[in-house]
Amino acid sequence: MDCFNFDAILSMGRLTPTLVRLAEAEQKGIPVINSAQAILRSSRGEIDRLMRANAIPVPRLWEDSAPSGSFCGYWAKRADLAAQSRGDVQYAADEKELRLVLATFEARGVGRVLVTEHVSGDLVKFYGVFGTGFFRVFYPTDDGDTKFGDERRNGQAHHYAFDLQRLQRDAEMLSRLTGISIYGGDCIVRPDGSYAFIDFNDWPSFSRCREDAARAIVQCCLRQASSSPIT
Repeated sequence: MDCFNFDAILSMGRLTPTLVRLAEAEQKGIPVINSAQAILRSSRGEIDRLMRANAIPVPRLWEDSAPSGSFCGYWAKRADLAAQSRGDVQYAADEKELRLVLATFEARGVGRVLVTEHVSGDLVKFYGVFGTGFFRVFYPTDDGDTKFGDERRNGQAHHYAFDLQRLQRDAEMLSRLTGISIYGGDCIVRPDGSYAFIDFNDWPSFSRCREDAARAIVQCCLRQASSSPIT
């Protein structure tokens, strides 16, 4: 099928050959939602770099953190892709265990790994559609809906108070910086209300808010189909 014959393309594709083909369509002026070019350049490592460069709060990097009284471990995540399997995101209780985890990545041929300190607090999942005002947050421990079960590492949510508008502004900024319009992610809210982004990705599951999300996605698609990609 020739993707150059469409007025616009709505895609959830992540395989590199698919994205490369869709990126060619974008270069021909066909809107692709989410942008294939944006996804190709938005590895986990690049997204982490963008957040740090633009003062979006994130956990401390392994090399920047020294274990303290509040130290609770590390997370090692492949930096070249979003998580595709359980082994792509692994917890390590201390540096000795971390070395073993890193060895498993190396054995799998994963050359780039992002290592950050574990952040204690409420795990919050967020879902958004750029430029539409749509933004929702949920606590996965409230409904038990989980992908790999890693959410349980932070325990049952306490529902610590935090600035929702600020979180939305940070998420929308990252959406603009990456060019990923339809997005989701995870953050940890600490007891004092501060938070840290631990994940950001394209096309999350909107199962918790599908009807409202669908309306926002349609709005986003219509806008992009009649104009240029988000800037």
